Amino acid sequence: MDAEDEGEEHNSRNELLSASIRTPVGDSDHSHCSSPQAGPSSEGGSETQEKGQRPKCVQMERHVIRPPPISPPPDRLPLKDGKTHVIQREVWMKIFNYLSHQELCVCMRVCKTWNRWCCDKRLWTKIDLNSTTPLMLSGIIRRQPVFLDLSWTNISKKQLSWLINRLPGLRVLKLSGCSWAAVSALCTSSCPLLRTLDVQWVEGLKDAQMRDLLSPPTDNRPGQSLGPQSSAYETDLRLAGLDITDTSLRLICQQMPNPSRRTRNPGGCSATATTWWTRGLCNRVTDHSLNFFKRCGSICQIDLRYCKQVTKTACERFIAEMSVSVPFKLKEDKLLQKAS
Repeated sequence: MDAEDEGEEHNSRNELLSASIRTPVGDSDHSHCSSPQAGPSSEGGSETQEKGQRPKCVQMERHVIRPPPISPPPDRLPLKDGKTHVIQREVWMKIFNYLSHQELCVCMRVCKTWNRWCCDKRLWTKIDLNSTTPLMLSGIIRRQPVFLDLSWTNISKKQLSWLINRLPGLRVLKLSGCSWAAVSALCTSSCPLLRTLDVQWVEGLKDAQMRDLLSPPTDNRPGQSLGPQSSAYETDLRLAGLDITDTSLRLICQQMPNPSRRTRNPGGCSATATTWWTRGLCNRVTDHSLNFFKRCGSICQIDLRYCKQVTKTACERFIAEMSVSVPFKLKEDKLLQKAS
């Protein structure tokens, strides 16, 4: 009886071993179909294995995985011996503040720590470029300037749109001499709140284009305000050298009735002063444009010296009509200034 029992036990072990060998890999809990990229295995895995076909894997839904936040820069400079430099980061920043941008770029090559310190946006509040390349655009985004001068560059609409979408803190933008095709990138709801917009001598910017620039954007997203686009450049709007007429000036006064300041100098802006600066060959601006300035109650200076169709007689008449509400004086020929 003992021999028979041992034989039966040996046979049962062989049956279990053969069954485990015949089991297809697709039915295992550790199969490749159990990964996030694949769906659950089917019950007929043994049949498909016998036919020589792999189990069909179902693609799972993908989700956006955001990168971890960038770690803050170190407070001290690490040295080769494992110690740190005695001077803290904020002291280094005061030293770097005396350097030019070219010298900062040299310092960025010293080590990784200086590379991060020298890219601090406090050192790059103003950036002035003569040309643009994709590498330069990436560098602008990294530095987050407040003042960006792209005058007379070859920037395209796609590049400018890419920039303004990533510069929420931009306040001064100079695009003198660029094409209207590029400047039209500002006609979107993503345009930051600019204090100064310089579009002097922009090729192709006429009355119709000025209307597009000052009109409310058409791509507002839910929850965004539907205010006029002109509120994005409510401080300083520079228009010298444009082929615009009185129509554009009337539109500007309608869309921007109470801006803080419109002048050629972005610095030292008063919160209550409005200065209109029209300098250059604006030959199509006439005497009729002076009527539009009456709507700007806080205006303090009007410079029309280079507008050939504006006469001195019209300026004197404007001074007489405004004497009751806002007294003006003729400082120079066709240069009107608010009397103190």
